[in-house]
Amino acid sequence: MPELGLDGGSQTRRQFLAKSSVLAGASVAGALPHALASGTEKSRRRKTLLSFYCDDTSPYVAGAKAFQTFLDYCAEHGIAGESSCILGGKGHSMARDPNEQEQAFLKQVERAWNCGLGTHMELMTHHGLFDFEANREPESVIHEGLWLYEPAITVEQYTRYFGGILAEGERAGIRFSGLTWPGCSCSACERRYAELRANGQIKPNPAVWSALLELAKQKKFRSQTVPCFFDSSETEYGSNRKASDGSWAVYDLVPNVGDHFGIWENNPNRVQPNYYLTADGKSGVIVRHLERGSPYCIWYAHWQGLNPATGVGWQAFTTVVERIREHLGGPVVWMRPSDITDHYHRAGGWDFLDSL
Repeated sequence: MPELGLDGGSQTRRQFLAKSSVLAGASVAGALPHALASGTEKSRRRKTLLSFYCDDTSPYVAGAKAFQTFLDYCAEHGIAGESSCILGGKGHSMARDPNEQEQAFLKQVERAWNCGLGTHMELMTHHGLFDFEANREPESVIHEGLWLYEPAITVEQYTRYFGGILAEGERAGIRFSGLTWPGCSCSACERRYAELRANGQIKPNPAVWSALLELAKQKKFRSQTVPCFFDSSETEYGSNRKASDGSWAVYDLVPNVGDHFGIWENNPNRVQPNYYLTADGKSGVIVRHLERGSPYCIWYAHWQGLNPATGVGWQAFTTVVERIREHLGGPVVWMRPSDITDHYHRAGGWDFLDSL
């Protein structure tokens, strides 16, 4: 559930949500402005990729059965995207001696790939650094999201920690496909982020990318490329290569659509299917990206709002999927984030869209 952006030229995800809510209201009120119908003729003929990131996925929010229902729906409708798996979210690794709900959830995560979904490590706890040897999260340790920005951390330290998470996944038969930044807005993290910004440290430590690349080359990730989710923007987006070595690479794949499926608050006031696509298929952020010739339309969501058991956004999600199928079947193709970066890296750009 990333919340705090560090890049001085970008916005936090909460700012992005607020701005996109305003934009959504404008787009559903009428036709798209002519200025948004940009892009070359070639780019407008290309397919546009559809995908999503789902943060905070766990058995503790709505039970394992809810994730099974979600996967079944994605498989039935040919949907592709990504959901996170936070193995140490309760202070211990659920890959070791899991309880009944944890075991049932892990079995669903194991089948997620065959249902169209990749699995991101939203680091181990989405909180403090995990002690793998003791199988616990110690008290008063630095939070994982902040740790990714600390300039003194080495490639070896990141490699060891990320490798520990990947090994825990292997215990449960799970292969991770990418990384999602676990943001935090606690007072301690906010103070340290402010210090880092003041010292010009506004991006993740480059050693993060090098460590992920090393683990990819060791075939610890599911694919040869590792997509990462750090921040969001409807305008400043792209597949940004952070590290590479031949066929292996790490990318910051920036989503260009916000969360209007209830967000992490599971708030009905934050549910707006028309933000994505209106009932007549003529307006919404997806149409706007199609008109601009954008190579992809990737949104992000939170399991608290999206899940089919208790999430206030589930009906809106299925409504959007039905509208896409009814109105946009030809121009769009669903694809997992790691498949997007795999194709992009092999092609050296977006030309692979011409052959879809």
